[in-house]
Amino acid sequence: MSVWDDLVGQEKVSAVLDAAARDADAQVTAAAADEPLPEASRMTHAWLFTGPPGAGRNQAARSFAAALQCVSPDRALGGAPGCGFCDGCHTALLGTHADVTTVAAVGAEILVKDMRDTVRKSYTAPATGRWQIILVEDAERLNEKSANAVLKAVEEPAPRTVWLLCAPSVEDVLPTIRSRCRHLNLRTPSVEAVADMLVRRDGVEPEAAAAAARATQGHVDRARRLATDPAARERRAAVLKLPLRLDEVGACLKAAQDLVDAAAEDAKQLAEEMDGREAEELKAALGAVQGGRLPRGTAGVMKDLEDMQKRRRTRTQRDSLDVALGDLTTFYRDVLALQLGSRVAIANADAQDALDRLARGSSPESTLRRIEAIAACREALDRNVAPLLAVEAMTMALRAG
Repeated sequence: MSVWDDLVGQEKVSAVLDAAARDADAQVTAAAADEPLPEASRMTHAWLFTGPPGAGRNQAARSFAAALQCVSPDRALGGAPGCGFCDGCHTALLGTHADVTTVAAVGAEILVKDMRDTVRKSYTAPATGRWQIILVEDAERLNEKSANAVLKAVEEPAPRTVWLLCAPSVEDVLPTIRSRCRHLNLRTPSVEAVADMLVRRDGVEPEAAAAAARATQGHVDRARRLATDPAARERRAAVLKLPLRLDEVGACLKAAQDLVDAAAEDAKQLAEEMDGREAEELKAALGAVQGGRLPRGTAGVMKDLEDMQKRRRTRTQRDSLDVALGDLTTFYRDVLALQLGSRVAIANADAQDALDRLARGSSPESTLRRIEAIAACREALDRNVAPLLAVEAMTMALRAG
């Protein structure tokens, strides 16, 4: 199975990356033999992957990293890079390759202190792989200082270093950075392509796969979670019942509290899985003595870890809320489609009764205002408004219509 098989509905992007990986292979071979580099290479030192949520920006970048680090024996016989099975591909895809460094926003921003060591590493030669690869998953979250640090590294890269930046759009990245990157834009995969992937890769029943792909409108990660996680299906079902609960002010406030509490519970579950393990691993790395006591002078390191975990919990809660708001948006979009007699396929067919009820009981204008209220809530959360206040304002606006 090639690494490109993980890119759902991105055939053109896969072809470009495959060609670049082949040229990168030729560059490494020529450099090792002290021969002139190929003149017309499709490989470059910096790439920018953009596309809507769920299109697979991060997966495309990671698949490219795996192809660049591929060490399959078939390569010597002319095989294509990115076999998907060798140690280089496997560790790059899992995120454990020594020469593939991943940077992701823990909180609302990627801070410059989170980038310093990474930028420093970008100037070193690969330890075991063919390239030193820096993958920035949330390039749109670089603040001014961290973006300037990345700019300097992209302007003057080391010979065997490749930067892979991922963001929703080119406008989310500094012009000075994006002008030095090769840009690839991914599109939202079709519902059919996502459903097919769920059946082939995850063994999901065709009917359940089609329902999950349709409900998430081509968002690959959410479709997989919805198809394989009963708890995710329960949370979505609860969200889709919310529009029918907003008959009075008290119900609006209760619905807002329920949404925020559900998001907080999601964040708590993730924290319980990761925080304890990270703390124990750090204590072991610091040489904690028996009984868990840390050596002198290391308390500050543990405090930094706790601060990072707190920022991650906050972001996880907001991300979980955003998923719920996305489900609400598709719900009201379906209501609007019914009101206008559109032939657009209904995403939430499992909530047909509620859709019909709201479509009959309101006007298209009020439905549009409700969709705008959800968008305003998302913007408020992006500006770090307290989640409960933002969601309460939204539920009140949904009630008013």
